[in-house]
Amino acid sequence: MNAHMDLHAPGEMNHDDVLRVKLGVLRREHRDLDEAIHALESSGRGDQLTLRRLKKQKLGIKDRIARIEDELTPDIIA
Repeated sequence: MNAHMDLHAPGEMNHDDVLRVKLGVLRREHRDLDEAIHALESSGRGDQLTLRRLKKQKLGIKDRIARIEDELTPDIIA
């Protein structure tokens, strides 16, 4: 018997599929924040508090991306 049997109905996403979708969304958010930060910095219109908040938000997203990637990557026994 296959230990990794798909018990979901056709068209239903399993846990890894959901994580991959979340990963894609987070990567887009991270890229969008990066572009917004760059635009504010280069325009000279971004105040330091706003830039700090955006950078903190971007770092939080990066941490969430890393956690999901760790969950999706199987542990390799050395």
